[in-house]
Amino acid sequence: MKYHWPLLVLAAWATPTLAQSTSDSGFAGVQSRGAKVMGVDQYTSHHVFEDLPDGGRIVLLRNDLADSVGAAAIQSHLREVAGNFARGDFSAPFLVHARQVPGTEAMARLREAIHYRVSDRQGGGEIRITTSDSTAVTAIHQFLAFQRMDHHAMGHEAMDHQNMP
Repeated sequence: MKYHWPLLVLAAWATPTLAQSTSDSGFAGVQSRGAKVMGVDQYTSHHVFEDLPDGGRIVLLRNDLADSVGAAAIQSHLREVAGNFARGDFSAPFLVHARQVPGTEAMARLREAIHYRVSDRQGGGEIRITTSDSTAVTAIHQFLAFQRMDHHAMGHEAMDHQNMP
């Protein structure tokens, strides 16, 4: 599958301000449910859902990188999520989004072909998702695209979400 940066940039948009976010009831619901499932305030954290040629990655960081308590909560959550995903359990995304998340059925079915590696980072962590199965890559990209949209998140960490229009 060819990797298209311009499409990725168009799909990713700036994290909205708190006032903008709370006026969107669907987004506010995702933020509220996400805080319960993830254990951190979603308005003071940010996500990156990045498509990569062999899968992708999910990054979750506290806006205040010195928040060690929040970082520890994120790291614990990411370890739990990676373990669940590896077993084909995608109940956490369903709880956060209150609906079936695109790509998860195929990711569950192809779980033997998908690998999840968690890395701690200052202020949070990341899950690197890899596979050599082209059908699994497509499902992972569907999953990540939906996550970017519903979380109003970035598609690539190098994009400075604080300075985007």
